[in-house]
Amino acid sequence: MDLAIERTTVTGLEDRSWLGSHHGTDSTQSCTLDASLFTPATHYPNGEIRSGTVLGRVTATKMYGPYDNTATDGRQTAVGFLFNTVRVRSATARIGAPIQEHGRIRVSRLPANNGLDAAARVELSHFRFAD
Repeated sequence: MDLAIERTTVTGLEDRSWLGSHHGTDSTQSCTLDASLFTPATHYPNGEIRSGTVLGRVTATKMYGPYDNTATDGRQTAVGFLFNTVRVRSATARIGAPIQEHGRIRVSRLPANNGLDAAARVELSHFRFAD
């Protein structure tokens, strides 16, 4: 039996300063991200999709991608925020991740290119937003 470690990844501390409280953090749900729906230069320029990214759910596959109010595949409806930063190892990967579906959000602390717009705020009315 070979128990050798092939790869070690060291990442920084998780930045969840965008959370306005702990409310909702104990009841995140599992989801599967479809990496092919994310644009590398926009959503993961450093190889990671940051926590705080607004997600939408693709109707046909039930997988998640970045919220996009111009999409027609289901992602035009914002459903929650990515709770953990995830590494993208392949542009076609399927990535297991937690999604936060309610809570308090500090908008000014969300990551760049998070996707939150006026329409998403309406759809995410079960969140409380602080600017």
